[in-house]
Amino acid sequence: MLSNLDWAVVVLYFVVVFAVAFGVTRGRGSRESAEGYFLGGRNAGWFVIGASLFASNIGSEHLVGLAGTGAASGVAVAQFEVLASLILLLLGWLFVPFYLRSGVFTMPEFLERRYSPAARWYLAVISIVGYVLTKISVTIFAGGIVFEALMGIDFWTGALIVVVATGIYTVFGGLRAVLYTDMMQMFVILGGAAAVTLLGLRAIGGWDALATEAAPGFLSMWKPMTDPNFPWTGILLGAPILGVWYWCTDQFIVQRVLSARNVDEARRGTIFAGFLKLLPLFIFVVPGLIAHVLVQRGEMTLSSPDAALPTLISTLLPEGVRGLVVAGLLAALMSSLSSVFNSCSTLITWDVYRKLHPEASERRLVAVGQIATLVMVGFGLLWIPMMKLISGQLYQYLQSVQAYISPPIAAVFLIGIFWKRVNSQGALAALGTGFVLGLARLVLELNKGAAGDGLVGAFVGMNFLHFALFLFVVCAAVLVLVSLVTPAPDPAHIAALTIATRDEPLAQPPEAMTIPGGHEHLPGTRSDATWRRRDLGWSLLLVGLVGLIWIWFS
Repeated sequence: MLSNLDWAVVVLYFVVVFAVAFGVTRGRGSRESAEGYFLGGRNAGWFVIGASLFASNIGSEHLVGLAGTGAASGVAVAQFEVLASLILLLLGWLFVPFYLRSGVFTMPEFLERRYSPAARWYLAVISIVGYVLTKISVTIFAGGIVFEALMGIDFWTGALIVVVATGIYTVFGGLRAVLYTDMMQMFVILGGAAAVTLLGLRAIGGWDALATEAAPGFLSMWKPMTDPNFPWTGILLGAPILGVWYWCTDQFIVQRVLSARNVDEARRGTIFAGFLKLLPLFIFVVPGLIAHVLVQRGEMTLSSPDAALPTLISTLLPEGVRGLVVAGLLAALMSSLSSVFNSCSTLITWDVYRKLHPEASERRLVAVGQIATLVMVGFGLLWIPMMKLISGQLYQYLQSVQAYISPPIAAVFLIGIFWKRVNSQGALAALGTGFVLGLARLVLELNKGAAGDGLVGAFVGMNFLHFALFLFVVCAAVLVLVSLVTPAPDPAHIAALTIATRDEPLAQPPEAMTIPGGHEHLPGTRSDATWRRRDLGWSLLLVGLVGLIWIWFS
């Protein structure tokens, strides 16, 4: 349990979060316009963007899960973190120019500009439902567990505290409050995790002791093709597909770069986030290996691998430092939760309400966004009791359905940017095919006993990363074939939305680009040559560091 000093650190954390959230939104018009509320006024700099990309991605369940998997099987799980560094470069160099040039508020809106309104509705509905059933409820659930396990507070009380505290500043300040609290929380997350790692390494005798006493293969990131969890083929061919969906097309992440003041700031933010994503291997996964070594020595016992991080916190850390780490867990919780609240309310407002009420004023859109956030808070709380009724296995499958529907989304975005010939008919066919195959995989997984050993059994038993590759290839083929046998899209409709036509004038989208309220605005899309040269150098350095990590942990 926490000491008085630990509690003082935690209370100070909450005070600073609210001070930052209310301070950065005062007098800046962040609640007066749709652009100000949903995209922070499109004036964010690279440091804030990069910090928010990192903090939004890292939840407390993320920290616990990485340490737990590290304790159970070693560093291979960090492949997803390291690969994210490269995918973030793809976001910054390839996707960002098109997103900012089109002036969109949401990813479904971009799909409409590139394909059709039906594609927009598909992605909007899938995203909103997925956020409510998975991201929001899981984060709230994890918050309750953190309060109960580490702070001695009742689960429901802890969950309520997390939701209400996060909901207040998210409703009040919109994306600007989320961005700047994320920036502050990044330092808390990194500081807390680094403290666990350094004190843990000191407890076991340093890195050499870790390398000597870890189980065989624990320090290798590369597993054989037959590995049930992290086969190297799945890591190199399947994981990037899921990464493109998450880092380059998911509103939860991309909304941060949409808030940039120009292309250079957005790109540099993704590069900064790429460097930050190299850290989880060392400060999130390595604590799991430290717990593994302590268990091997008989100096610690774990009820389960996922207990690695909480056990390290409660047994190794001194007063004050323990409070810092708990604050880090709360920071991870609140940054993820505020981000998903804000992104979900943006989708509801911009892709549902505004489509149905195109004449709505900016003030009305902001009010709808705030109400939508409150509704998301309510749905998240109502869903937690339902989680108690669902078996852990079924809930895990519900989580995995996002991975099953992401390859077709990645296909329509990626191919749609590279090739102007693909059209709305092909996109809808690919999205529908991916949804049916992903749903079939989910249903069959729930009935594995009846799958047999034939093609159906292979379909169900395929590693999920291999399945992601299979689904991407199938959906890409459907997208291309259907597009080729149907009329080509109107070149004016997709001007500036594909590489082949990026120098053409920006076409008016299906709905007017004028933002309600009588003004229209596009973020600066001019890219300075000096910035590009410097960013290219930083990007090459990041790629080199990824290569060194892969070699060192091979």
